[in-house]
Amino acid sequence: MTPALDSLDPEWAWSPFVPDEETPWTRRLAAHLCRRAGFAADSAQLDHLVRRTPAEAVRELVAAQEPEEFRREMSDLARGTIAPGDVGQLSAWWVYRMLATPQPLLEKATLFWHGHFATSAAKVDDAELMLGQNELLRRYALGDFAALVQAISRDPAMLLWLDSATNRKAHPNENYARELMELFCLGEGNYTEADVRELARCFTGWEIKLKRFRFNRFQHDGGVKTILGQTGPFGGEEGVRLVLAQDACPRFLVRKLIQFFLFDEPPPPERLVEPLARQLRETNLNVAPVLERMLSSRLFFSSSVLARRVRSPVEFAVGMLRALEATTNAFDLARGLEDLGQRLFYPPNVKGWDGGRTWINSSTLLARANLARRLLHHEKTRFAGGTLSALLERHGCTRGPEAVAWFEELLLAIPLPAEVKQHLARQIDSAAASQRETRLREAVHLLTTQPEFQLA
Repeated sequence: MTPALDSLDPEWAWSPFVPDEETPWTRRLAAHLCRRAGFAADSAQLDHLVRRTPAEAVRELVAAQEPEEFRREMSDLARGTIAPGDVGQLSAWWVYRMLATPQPLLEKATLFWHGHFATSAAKVDDAELMLGQNELLRRYALGDFAALVQAISRDPAMLLWLDSATNRKAHPNENYARELMELFCLGEGNYTEADVRELARCFTGWEIKLKRFRFNRFQHDGGVKTILGQTGPFGGEEGVRLVLAQDACPRFLVRKLIQFFLFDEPPPPERLVEPLARQLRETNLNVAPVLERMLSSRLFFSSSVLARRVRSPVEFAVGMLRALEATTNAFDLARGLEDLGQRLFYPPNVKGWDGGRTWINSSTLLARANLARRLLHHEKTRFAGGTLSALLERHGCTRGPEAVAWFEELLLAIPLPAEVKQHLARQIDSAAASQRETRLREAVHLLTTQPEFQLA
């Protein structure tokens, strides 16, 4: 039985996970870590991680740096992608980056912030500005949240998205001030409508000139404002600092991090939130130390977290491909994610994607099955540069039961029912040599349609 979250001792929950005879450090637990701290891991990556302690594995994932050569390659590719001016092409660029990145936690955290500071190209129809925001989110993804909020407040895509670029002294626009407190930093109930009105005055005169932020002092209201109990002639930067200084800020952010990296539901109880919120405040809102503590905790490797998240479309498709060392046509993959409800650079509204159970219904389950089939049988799909059967042979999986066990360990958060495994093994072993590759891909497709595969 999984204990109720509100009955857990916070000191136990957030203390480091130390393997023992009852819960050893295995490839399966390492795969769980990689699904959450990235999208998935291939077999070699699991071998690498299990040779380390859990704490060392997490530290390595958090501290890893992208090679400069990779950053330059991705930057050059991005510039080429946006050259025609079609912002829709950026979705394909980003999924390609997710598949190729040697630092998956950085990319996963960038995806988290994309949903947190949800900005859609449906309104900001400018590829250069949307790419600029994506790069900004990645730059601060595992760093200083306060610096990220200051930067996103001046970000041209955000200024357009929430109409802050037209915020004038005579007619203050409240959109950004409201979302800064409600969706980005504090949550409902931690500010008043008067705070919204006063904070909006701080951002008057913030505009865009030649696709860059510009402060127009003639349109700025330099008068005295009272915000969250503080009074003064605050400008935009001071207004952001007042919001970030609220006790509600680290608690709000920790709740969102827990629900993204640990479990969808229920909402985390305050007694679990408080220790991490205190740490976040003590480290000046630096995200990496708190995330490292979460990912290396007893709670993270417990039954309260294992298989307690529904895979998002990105996690579903990118995770399957990364686990199998696969590459494919990024444009087709991006279009497929749109069919599943997660078009990158196009979150549905200012709240981002709801996630959790909302990802799953009869329509999206069919779309998931169809996308998996298209990817697995696509003429551009390669597994470690070759066939799936060759990849399995390199890992010593020559018979059906061995192949199924290998797939299960890489791809699933919880074991398959015995009868499903037996069926898949028989299907693989009954195939003629000429049909083995097709049968293996069909086996993976069938595996991705199982309820167990929908859980991360």
